[in-house]
Amino acid sequence: MSPVALDRGSGVPLYRQLRAGLQDEILSGRLGAEGRLPSSRELAVSLGVSRNTVVTAYQELIAEGYVTPLPRSGLTVNAEVRPALPPAAVRFDWDARLAPVLDDDLPISHRPRDWQRYRYPFLSGQPSADLFPRRAWARALRGALEGSNFWPSLSDLGDADDPMLVDALCRHILPARGIDADPSQVLVTLGSQQGHSLVAGELLGPGRRLAVENPGYPDVWHIAVRTGATLVPLAVDGAGLVPGPELASCDAVAVTPSHQYPTNVTLTIGRRHQLLDASPDLVIIEDDYDAEFRYSGSPTPALKALDRRGQVIYLGSFSKFLAPGLRLGFLVADARLVAALRERRRFQVRHAPGQQQRALALLITSGDYARALRRARTILRDRWRRTVAAVETHLGWGRADQFPAGGTALWVPGPPSLNSRNLAAAARARGVLIEPSDAYHLREPRRLNAVKIGFASVPTDLIADGIAELAAAFDRSA
Repeated sequence: MSPVALDRGSGVPLYRQLRAGLQDEILSGRLGAEGRLPSSRELAVSLGVSRNTVVTAYQELIAEGYVTPLPRSGLTVNAEVRPALPPAAVRFDWDARLAPVLDDDLPISHRPRDWQRYRYPFLSGQPSADLFPRRAWARALRGALEGSNFWPSLSDLGDADDPMLVDALCRHILPARGIDADPSQVLVTLGSQQGHSLVAGELLGPGRRLAVENPGYPDVWHIAVRTGATLVPLAVDGAGLVPGPELASCDAVAVTPSHQYPTNVTLTIGRRHQLLDASPDLVIIEDDYDAEFRYSGSPTPALKALDRRGQVIYLGSFSKFLAPGLRLGFLVADARLVAALRERRRFQVRHAPGQQQRALALLITSGDYARALRRARTILRDRWRRTVAAVETHLGWGRADQFPAGGTALWVPGPPSLNSRNLAAAARARGVLIEPSDAYHLREPRRLNAVKIGFASVPTDLIADGIAELAAAFDRSA
């Protein structure tokens, strides 16, 4: 056996160093099977440590199965322990085991994880901290662990959802979108993206065709293609998705009617009826991700509100108002489909965290949710106006009346020569984050002369300065 080196200046206890050294001797083969270990007294003397140090190290090796005590014969290496192979020999070929990548040719939007450190983070889907109802949410979290709320918050619900939250959705949230639903038609999800994933897993797959908006939501494309489904791009204009003849050959269509992602336009009532009448066998997946934020006129009812066949699957989310990190959303569909999706979810994540569900239910039923939403809508209306004015003043790209009054971001077409990817890089160097347009186009050539400017995550008083910095970056990069 080779000498075991001990570092007395290390913060690691000597017995642990000795145990690790002896283990290395065994696994390296230098102390082979049935090799005898020195007695604790002998090893303590040779290393200049206390006998207790050696005894403790030996006890751990015995407990872990590396060493076997023999009656009246001391300690020996366990014959079942085999020396470790050299690193090159133990390399496992994971590439041969991983599923084929079916979506590597699709665009994806990459946002810095440390976006909060930038002075002007004009990103969509990232509400600023001042919009979050901290005190109300803290009260709701505390309340979720008190009295009769305690066990519903901490129990294993199996495949069920918190009945209080489902009831709050049916009574307070869905009616505002014109949707009348009972609990059997509602499923709580870990955000709308899980809703898309559950639906795709249940309804799509090889041989199935999903019509999608182009430009559109890249994550939906990736989710669908990973099931083996084929994407069918449909054009988007100032009235939203254009329901073309391609729908006749599709099994489903994914659409964002309230605020088209990413252009923010609203699907007109005529187009909505065209979509509903396209085919009685067409599944319509409606993602209503930020319908709460409309800044002029009355909110447009959800497409699901017009559904008479039960063919529309409605996805809602609390990410754009509360916080994406809460990962809470919901799905409304025919009760038979919801039952199937509930069973599918059970074998993935069972259900959303119980305390989060109960806290959200308390937030809604207490009226705090509605109050916080009114406050957020007022703040975001002001930010929308300031962003529109700043874009018109500093960039000069389009007129104010070209930007729909709603949502949490502007889709801003620039001059034909604009390379928004280059502009995004130049702006980032000046502390400004924007999203280039190419990531939202399904096929080549992907449009580059537009930018997406989110205004929810930038403090109101910094918006004008941030757009001015963006304009300066454009002037420098042009």
